Amino acid sequence: MALAYHKKIDSSTSFAIWKIEESADELLAQLQLKEHEKSYLDSLISGKRNMHWLSTRVLLRKMMDTDEYIDCRVDEDGKPYLTNFPHFISLSHSYDYAAVMVSKNKSVGIDIELVKNKIERIASKFMSVDEMQFIDENQRIEHLYVCWCAKEAIYKLHGKKNVSFIENIKLKPFAYEGEGSFAAKLELGTIKREFNVHYERFDGYMIGFVSDDINEE
Repeated sequence: MALAYHKKIDSSTSFAIWKIEESADELLAQLQLKEHEKSYLDSLISGKRNMHWLSTRVLLRKMMDTDEYIDCRVDEDGKPYLTNFPHFISLSHSYDYAAVMVSKNKSVGIDIELVKNKIERIASKFMSVDEMQFIDENQRIEHLYVCWCAKEAIYKLHGKKNVSFIENIKLKPFAYEGEGSFAAKLELGTIKREFNVHYERFDGYMIGFVSDDINEE
């Protein structure tokens, strides 16, 4: 497993991207797993799901830089959390890469996706009519992926299942530039939250990430 990219957001928050190159056994050798984790791993179909689960946990261990056991669990809505460390985390994976975002003091969300033309077919399922109006036709695929990663990152930060990407997560118009940030908001019942979402293009992939309060340089 090779560190492909590491970005420090502020003194308490960072994310990293790793290229998955090892076998499952090589990844397992780097982890301290309890019986409940081994049972869950055994329940996964061997292949990408297995490798993605292992690789995000190995990367999390690297980022936490500890010899202690890391008890990483998921809640009833599927949001990962640590029981024995105070840090907030977010995990993502796509094909040959794993992504982990960690913060000591704020909720975070990250998404990584391999950029493929197929996003055209599902755009209407996560983009509102108004949002489709600001998509750059000359960079349509990349622009759509930024929007997807942004909404997915906000969804992960919020950590609840009852969220519609179209109705509840709304993006302000922005121009696609390969790397940048833009405003977005989550509106769900009495919840009204505003975010500054960041994105970057990386080796054929798109990365979107957000925190409750990302400090700008």
